[in-house]
Amino acid sequence: MSEITGARAEEREEVLTKARAAKAVAPQLAVLPTPAKDALLLAAADALIARSDEILAANAEDIAAGRAAGLDEALIDRLSLDTARIEGIAAGLRQVAALTDPVGQVLRGSNMPNGIKMKQVRVPLGVMGMVYEARPNVTVDAFGLALKSGNVALLRGSKSARRSNEALVNILQDVAQSHGLSRDIVQLLPCETHDSVKDLITARGLVDVVIPRGGARLIETVVTNATVPAIETGTGKCHFYIDKDADLDEAIALLLNGKTRRVSVCNATETALIDASLSDEAKLRILTSLQDAGVTVHGDVEVLGAFGAVDVVPATEEDWRDEYLSMDIAVAVVDGVDGAVEHIAQWSTKHTEAIASTNAATLQEFADRVDAAAVMLNASTAFTDGEQFGMGAEIGISTQKLHARGPMALPELTSTKWILEGTGQTRP
Repeated sequence: MSEITGARAEEREEVLTKARAAKAVAPQLAVLPTPAKDALLLAAADALIARSDEILAANAEDIAAGRAAGLDEALIDRLSLDTARIEGIAAGLRQVAALTDPVGQVLRGSNMPNGIKMKQVRVPLGVMGMVYEARPNVTVDAFGLALKSGNVALLRGSKSARRSNEALVNILQDVAQSHGLSRDIVQLLPCETHDSVKDLITARGLVDVVIPRGGARLIETVVTNATVPAIETGTGKCHFYIDKDADLDEAIALLLNGKTRRVSVCNATETALIDASLSDEAKLRILTSLQDAGVTVHGDVEVLGAFGAVDVVPATEEDWRDEYLSMDIAVAVVDGVDGAVEHIAQWSTKHTEAIASTNAATLQEFADRVDAAAVMLNASTAFTDGEQFGMGAEIGISTQKLHARGPMALPELTSTKWILEGTGQTRP
């Protein structure tokens, strides 16, 4: 293997140097008292508002560069900040400050027959690496959740958001320093090449966990190549099934909310499944409601055309498999709840699946049989969100089954350790 030289060597050394600094400061942060953490979070929220002009100026440069580079509008939306979004980001920090600190919580405990007292307590993970795409809000979300759970944040954002992330991290570091903490409790890693991702996810011994947040390709790259433990946050190919017993007005409202509220997020509805037992009039009403809202329908032209649908784009395998993150939706007619569950099992990313029905037995069957991090019964897929769940700003939606599943907030960013307190007992 050839020796790494030049700019590539400098980039790798920068990642490792920052990882070493994070590892060094992690013990200090792990024992930081809750009042100190909360005070820092509240100060950081105030600083983001007070210095919003800096953030918006940097963000404007990123947006201009992104448009010049041909970045699609879904990514531009994820990248964009305005005063309202900055206020929302700051509000997320304040919400995290108000949440219970998980560090030190006793999960269980008992006494051994010999009198030794034992308990299992929550402890920080340590150094938390984040790899994410063009969403500057994740920079602050990750910092806030990492700090409250006693973790150091190593952030590898995308090149498209570099200026925005630099402005945000500089503000967060200034606040940390003003509170007597090292600036190294939150650090931004280089993003000029994809190799810096590899440097982070293979920094075994320096980084304790890495969490990818973004598109399918990014997530697959991280979880496949990481030698550091990784928590998979999945893409959202979210389905909404309209049952024959659904309240049609309510079902359409939920479908439109999930699809059109914000198309660039992972909890957006990407596929509508319609019960074949519904009348042709009802089926057509569902499709025209989508089209009237500006949504392009993809599906089997012959099947959908049989009940009068027009302007349908022929669906390919990618339509059933991939996120759109745009004003597009795949539509299929299925044979009742059995057909819906079978379709979801084949194409789901196990993020969020939803049903509209007034039949309690059907709702329960759907909830029992669908394998996903979140199942919505007569509710929009848009509710799969850490803040909506009362967790504060989330680090992502985990679609795996080990350690954490669903919105990941403070408890999910901790591990545990056993503490045994004896009075001189020895084991025979």
